[in-house]
Amino acid sequence: MAINAENVKSQMRKGYLEYCILLIISQKPMYVSDIITELKEAHLIVVEGTLYPLLSRLKSSGILAYQWQESLQGPPRKYYELTDEGRQFLAELEEGWEEIKKVVELIKNKNI
Repeated sequence: MAINAENVKSQMRKGYLEYCILLIISQKPMYVSDIITELKEAHLIVVEGTLYPLLSRLKSSGILAYQWQESLQGPPRKYYELTDEGRQFLAELEEGWEEIKKVVELIKNKNI
């Protein structure tokens, strides 16, 4: 059975999706469609059906909180923001990301 590169890339995206979402939300409270727009601008395509369960899990874990804000167009909107625990969690993920980048770069550069 051949290994499919698309499957591996999909697994890699799943691995850093949560980190990217937290980075986006760390900038300011964000509405779901704003998060999706930011991800698309970074060429990371995510649909609401993927995002909502992830946000819900992060909320249940105490990483995120949300506030309802009135909207000029339609019903109130739920804006997500990092909690203090979420900021600490993001800092830990940032450390992990830097370690991963260092390892990959060392291996890539050694093989050149």
